[in-house]
Amino acid sequence: MADIEHKTDRPAVHHAVHHAVHHAVHKEDRHFVTALARGLEVLACFRGGDAMLTNQEIAQRCGLPRSTVSRLTMTLTKLGYLIHLEDNGRYRLGTACLALGSSILARLDVRKMARPLMQELAEFSGGTVSLGLRDRLSMLYIESCRGTAALALTLDVGSRIPLATSAIGRAWLATVAARERHDVMEQIRELDDVAWPRIRPGIEQAVEDHRTLGVTCSFGEWQKDVNGIARAFQADGGLPVMAINVGGPASSLSKEFLLGEVKPRLLDIVAQLEAGSLAAR
Repeated sequence: MADIEHKTDRPAVHHAVHHAVHHAVHKEDRHFVTALARGLEVLACFRGGDAMLTNQEIAQRCGLPRSTVSRLTMTLTKLGYLIHLEDNGRYRLGTACLALGSSILARLDVRKMARPLMQELAEFSGGTVSLGLRDRLSMLYIESCRGTAALALTLDVGSRIPLATSAIGRAWLATVAARERHDVMEQIRELDDVAWPRIRPGIEQAVEDHRTLGVTCSFGEWQKDVNGIARAFQADGGLPVMAINVGGPASSLSKEFLLGEVKPRLLDIVAQLEAGSLAAR
Protein backbone atom coordinates (compact mmCIF):
# COMPACT_ATOMS: atom_id res chain seq x y z
CA MET A 1 0.00 0.00 0.00
CA ALA A 2 2.93 2.35 -0.37
CA ASP A 3 4.92 3.53 -3.31
CA ILE A 4 8.13 2.24 -1.69
CA GLU A 5 7.32 -1.40 -2.37
CA HIS A 6 9.99 -1.69 -5.04
CA LYS A 7 12.67 -0.63 -2.59
CA THR A 8 11.78 -3.34 -0.10
CA ASP A 9 11.02 -6.06 -2.61
CA ARG A 10 14.62 -6.25 -3.90
CA PRO A 11 13.43 -6.91 -7.49
CA ALA A 12 16.69 -8.34 -8.87
CA VAL A 13 16.97 -10.91 -6.09
CA HIS A 14 13.23 -11.56 -6.05
CA HIS A 15 13.09 -12.28 -9.79
CA ALA A 16 16.15 -14.51 -9.80
CA VAL A 17 14.98 -16.61 -6.87
CA HIS A 18 11.40 -16.78 -8.12
CA HIS A 19 12.69 -17.83 -11.56
CA ALA A 20 14.55 -20.75 -9.98
CA VAL A 21 11.57 -21.78 -7.86
CA HIS A 22 9.13 -21.41 -10.76
CA HIS A 23 11.11 -23.62 -13.12
CA ALA A 24 11.92 -26.19 -10.45
CA VAL A 25 8.19 -26.73 -10.09
CA HIS A 26 7.73 -27.34 -13.84
CA LYS A 27 10.95 -29.08 -14.82
CA GLU A 28 9.28 -32.49 -14.67
CA ASP A 29 6.31 -31.40 -16.79
CA ARG A 30 6.84 -32.40 -20.43
CA HIS A 31 4.11 -29.97 -21.51
CA PHE A 32 5.98 -27.00 -20.05
CA VAL A 33 7.57 -24.85 -22.80
CA THR A 34 10.73 -23.43 -21.28
CA ALA A 35 11.50 -20.99 -24.10
CA LEU A 36 8.05 -19.44 -23.85
CA ALA A 37 8.33 -19.23 -20.07
CA ARG A 38 11.66 -17.44 -20.35
CA GLY A 39 10.24 -14.90 -22.77
CA LEU A 40 7.40 -14.15 -20.40
CA GLU A 41 9.88 -13.88 -17.53
CA VAL A 42 11.70 -11.17 -19.47
CA LEU A 43 8.50 -9.17 -19.89
CA ALA A 44 7.64 -9.65 -16.22
CA CYS A 45 10.93 -8.00 -15.26
CA PHE A 46 9.48 -4.60 -16.10
CA ARG A 47 7.78 -3.28 -12.99
CA GLY A 48 5.94 -0.04 -12.32
CA GLY A 49 9.13 1.89 -11.59
CA ASP A 50 11.13 0.48 -14.51
CA ALA A 51 10.93 2.62 -17.65
CA MET A 52 13.92 0.92 -19.27
CA LEU A 53 16.21 -2.04 -18.58
CA THR A 54 19.45 -3.35 -20.08
CA ASN A 55 20.08 -6.96 -21.04
CA GLN A 56 22.36 -7.25 -18.02
CA GLU A 57 19.66 -6.01 -15.64
CA ILE A 58 17.14 -8.39 -17.17
CA ALA A 59 19.60 -11.28 -16.91
CA GLN A 60 20.12 -10.56 -13.21
CA ARG A 61 16.41 -10.44 -12.52
CA CYS A 62 15.61 -13.58 -14.49
CA GLY A 63 18.64 -15.55 -13.34
CA LEU A 64 19.49 -16.33 -16.96
CA PRO A 65 22.75 -16.03 -18.97
CA ARG A 66 23.09 -12.69 -20.72
CA SER A 67 23.48 -14.44 -24.09
CA THR A 68 20.09 -16.12 -23.61
CA VAL A 69 18.49 -12.84 -22.61
CA SER A 70 19.95 -11.13 -25.68
CA ARG A 71 18.25 -13.65 -27.97
CA LEU A 72 14.98 -13.31 -26.06
CA THR A 73 14.97 -9.50 -26.13
CA MET A 74 15.78 -9.48 -29.85
CA THR A 75 12.86 -11.83 -30.54
CA LEU A 76 10.48 -9.85 -28.35
CA THR A 77 11.57 -6.64 -30.07
CA LYS A 78 10.81 -8.08 -33.51
CA LEU A 79 7.36 -9.09 -32.26
CA GLY A 80 6.65 -5.64 -30.83
CA TYR A 81 6.64 -6.64 -27.16
CA LEU A 82 9.83 -4.66 -26.51
CA ILE A 83 11.32 -1.51 -28.01
CA HIS A 84 15.11 -1.23 -28.31
CA LEU A 85 16.54 2.23 -27.71
CA GLU A 86 19.69 2.32 -29.79
CA ASP A 87 21.16 5.42 -28.16
CA ASN A 88 21.59 3.70 -24.78
CA GLY A 89 21.06 0.01 -25.57
CA ARG A 90 18.13 -0.29 -23.18
CA TYR A 91 14.71 -1.83 -23.68
CA ARG A 92 11.23 -0.70 -22.76
CA LEU A 93 7.86 -2.40 -23.14
CA GLY A 94 6.34 -2.18 -26.59
CA THR A 95 2.86 -1.54 -27.91
CA ALA A 96 2.06 -5.24 -28.18
CA CYS A 97 2.13 -5.39 -24.36
CA LEU A 98 -0.15 -2.36 -24.22
CA ALA A 99 -2.62 -4.09 -26.54
CA LEU A 100 -2.68 -7.16 -24.30
CA GLY A 101 -3.12 -5.10 -21.14
CA SER A 102 -5.85 -2.95 -22.65
CA SER A 103 -7.73 -6.04 -23.79
CA ILE A 104 -7.66 -7.51 -20.31
CA LEU A 105 -8.68 -4.29 -18.56
CA ALA A 106 -11.55 -3.83 -20.99
CA ARG A 107 -13.00 -7.16 -19.84
CA LEU A 108 -12.88 -6.17 -16.19
CA ASP A 109 -16.29 -4.56 -15.93
CA VAL A 110 -16.02 -4.89 -12.18
CA ARG A 111 -13.58 -1.95 -12.26
CA LYS A 112 -16.31 0.34 -13.60
CA MET A 113 -18.70 -0.84 -10.92
CA ALA A 114 -16.14 -0.56 -8.17
CA ARG A 115 -14.54 2.79 -8.88
CA PRO A 116 -17.25 5.20 -7.62
CA LEU A 117 -17.76 3.04 -4.53
CA MET A 118 -14.02 2.92 -3.91
CA GLN A 119 -13.64 6.68 -4.35
CA GLU A 120 -16.41 7.33 -1.83
CA LEU A 121 -14.67 5.06 0.68
CA ALA A 122 -11.31 6.71 0.00
CA GLU A 123 -12.83 10.11 0.77
CA PHE A 124 -14.46 8.82 3.96
CA SER A 125 -11.34 7.06 5.25
CA GLY A 126 -8.75 9.52 4.00
CA GLY A 127 -6.75 6.54 2.77
CA THR A 128 -6.08 4.67 -0.45
CA VAL A 129 -8.59 2.11 -1.70
CA SER A 130 -7.35 -0.38 -4.29
CA LEU A 131 -8.65 -3.33 -6.27
CA GLY A 132 -6.13 -6.05 -7.04
CA LEU A 133 -5.43 -9.43 -8.60
CA ARG A 134 -2.66 -11.88 -7.78
CA ASP A 135 0.37 -11.94 -10.06
CA ARG A 136 2.85 -14.57 -8.86
CA LEU A 137 3.81 -13.61 -5.32
CA SER A 138 2.44 -10.07 -5.53
CA MET A 139 -0.92 -8.36 -5.74
CA LEU A 140 -1.26 -6.23 -8.86
CA TYR A 141 -3.46 -3.14 -8.59
CA ILE A 142 -5.95 -2.79 -11.44
CA GLU A 143 -7.81 0.15 -9.90
CA SER A 144 -6.86 2.62 -7.17
CA CYS A 145 -8.55 5.62 -5.57
CA ARG A 146 -7.12 8.16 -3.14
CA GLY A 147 -8.82 10.47 -0.72
CA THR A 148 -8.12 14.18 -0.64
CA ALA A 149 -6.12 13.85 2.59
CA ALA A 150 -2.51 14.90 2.13
CA LEU A 151 -1.30 11.68 3.76
CA ALA A 152 -3.07 9.33 1.33
CA LEU A 153 -0.58 6.89 -0.18
CA THR A 154 0.36 7.39 -3.82
CA LEU A 155 -0.54 4.16 -5.55
CA ASP A 156 -1.63 3.75 -9.15
CA VAL A 157 -2.81 1.03 -11.49
CA GLY A 158 0.10 -1.34 -12.04
CA SER A 159 1.50 -1.02 -8.53
CA ARG A 160 2.47 -4.27 -6.81
CA ILE A 161 2.68 -5.19 -3.15
CA PRO A 162 3.80 -8.44 -1.52
CA LEU A 163 1.25 -11.22 -1.26
CA ALA A 164 2.32 -12.57 2.13
CA THR A 165 2.47 -9.47 4.33
CA SER A 166 -0.11 -7.09 2.88
CA ALA A 167 -3.78 -7.08 3.84
CA ILE A 168 -4.88 -7.40 0.20
CA GLY A 169 -2.53 -10.31 -0.46
CA ARG A 170 -3.64 -12.08 2.70
CA ALA A 171 -7.28 -11.60 1.68
CA TRP A 172 -6.54 -13.44 -1.56
CA LEU A 173 -4.77 -16.22 0.34
CA ALA A 174 -7.68 -16.54 2.75
CA THR A 175 -10.26 -16.84 -0.02
CA VAL A 176 -8.78 -19.31 -2.51
CA ALA A 177 -9.07 -23.07 -2.12
CA ALA A 178 -6.86 -24.67 0.53
CA ARG A 179 -4.76 -26.53 -2.05
CA GLU A 180 -4.00 -23.38 -4.03
CA ARG A 181 -3.19 -21.49 -0.83
CA HIS A 182 -0.82 -24.29 0.25
CA ASP A 183 0.97 -24.27 -3.11
CA VAL A 184 1.48 -20.49 -3.03
CA MET A 185 2.63 -20.59 0.59
CA GLU A 186 5.24 -23.16 -0.40
CA GLN A 187 6.53 -20.76 -3.06
CA ILE A 188 6.69 -17.98 -0.47
CA ARG A 189 8.60 -20.25 1.91
CA GLU A 190 11.09 -21.27 -0.78
CA LEU A 191 11.62 -17.64 -1.75
CA ASP A 192 12.70 -16.67 1.79
CA ASP A 193 12.92 -19.58 4.23
CA VAL A 194 14.65 -17.37 6.81
CA ALA A 195 11.68 -15.01 7.06
CA TRP A 196 9.10 -17.79 6.72
CA PRO A 197 8.71 -18.51 10.49
CA ARG A 198 7.73 -14.85 10.91
CA ILE A 199 5.53 -14.69 7.80
CA ARG A 200 3.55 -17.90 8.22
CA PRO A 201 1.69 -16.95 11.45
CA GLY A 202 0.48 -13.76 9.79
CA ILE A 203 -1.03 -15.73 6.90
CA GLU A 204 -2.64 -18.26 9.22
CA GLN A 205 -4.11 -15.46 11.33
CA ALA A 206 -5.40 -13.80 8.18
CA VAL A 207 -7.34 -16.92 7.22
CA GLU A 208 -8.97 -16.89 10.64
CA ASP A 209 -9.60 -13.12 10.52
CA HIS A 210 -11.24 -13.38 7.10
CA ARG A 211 -13.64 -15.94 8.56
CA THR A 212 -14.37 -14.23 11.89
CA LEU A 213 -13.82 -10.51 11.26
CA GLY A 214 -14.76 -10.55 7.60
CA VAL A 215 -11.48 -8.88 6.61
CA THR A 216 -7.76 -9.53 6.69
CA CYS A 217 -5.40 -7.11 8.40
CA SER A 218 -1.88 -5.80 8.15
CA PHE A 219 -1.01 -3.41 10.94
CA GLY A 220 2.60 -2.41 10.46
CA GLU A 221 3.61 -5.85 9.15
CA TRP A 222 4.32 -4.95 5.55
CA GLN A 223 5.56 -1.44 6.29
CA LYS A 224 5.89 -0.50 9.94
CA ASP A 225 4.05 2.81 9.49
CA VAL A 226 1.24 1.49 7.24
CA ASN A 227 -2.08 -0.05 8.32
CA GLY A 228 -4.63 -1.74 6.10
CA ILE A 229 -7.60 -4.09 5.90
CA ALA A 230 -8.92 -6.02 2.89
CA ARG A 231 -11.66 -8.31 1.68
CA ALA A 232 -11.54 -10.73 -1.27
CA PHE A 233 -14.38 -11.79 -3.55
CA GLN A 234 -15.12 -13.83 -6.65
CA ALA A 235 -16.10 -11.81 -9.70
CA ASP A 236 -18.15 -13.10 -12.63
CA GLY A 237 -17.14 -14.18 -16.11
CA GLY A 238 -14.59 -16.73 -14.96
CA LEU A 239 -12.32 -14.01 -13.59
CA PRO A 240 -9.92 -14.90 -10.77
CA VAL A 241 -10.38 -13.97 -7.14
CA MET A 242 -10.00 -10.23 -6.55
CA ALA A 243 -9.57 -8.21 -3.38
CA ILE A 244 -10.13 -4.63 -2.21
CA ASN A 245 -8.07 -2.98 0.47
CA VAL A 246 -8.14 0.26 2.41
CA GLY A 247 -4.80 1.46 3.71
CA GLY A 248 -2.67 4.38 4.66
CA PRO A 249 -0.32 5.81 7.26
CA ALA A 250 -0.85 4.34 10.71
CA SER A 251 -0.87 7.88 12.09
CA SER A 252 -4.19 8.59 10.37
CA LEU A 253 -5.66 5.11 9.95
CA SER A 254 -5.65 3.42 13.33
CA LYS A 255 -6.58 -0.21 13.86
CA GLU A 256 -9.68 0.89 15.77
CA PHE A 257 -10.82 3.25 13.00
CA LEU A 258 -10.26 0.69 10.25
CA LEU A 259 -12.09 -2.13 12.02
CA GLY A 260 -14.81 0.00 13.60
CA GLU A 261 -15.66 2.61 10.95
CA VAL A 262 -14.12 1.52 7.66
CA LYS A 263 -14.77 -2.23 7.73
CA PRO A 264 -18.58 -2.06 7.47
CA ARG A 265 -18.29 0.19 4.41
CA LEU A 266 -15.71 -2.06 2.80
CA LEU A 267 -17.89 -5.14 3.33
CA ASP A 268 -20.85 -3.27 1.84
CA ILE A 269 -18.85 -2.47 -1.29
CA VAL A 270 -17.85 -6.11 -1.73
CA ALA A 271 -21.45 -7.22 -1.24
CA GLN A 272 -22.58 -4.78 -3.94
CA LEU A 273 -19.90 -6.00 -6.35
CA GLU A 274 -20.79 -9.63 -5.74
CA ALA A 275 -24.49 -8.88 -6.24
CA GLY A 276 -23.72 -6.98 -9.43
CA SER A 277 -21.65 -9.88 -10.72
CA LEU A 278 -24.49 -12.31 -10.11
CA ALA A 279 -27.00 -10.00 -11.81
CA ALA A 280 -24.75 -9.72 -14.87
CA ARG A 281 -24.51 -13.47 -15.39
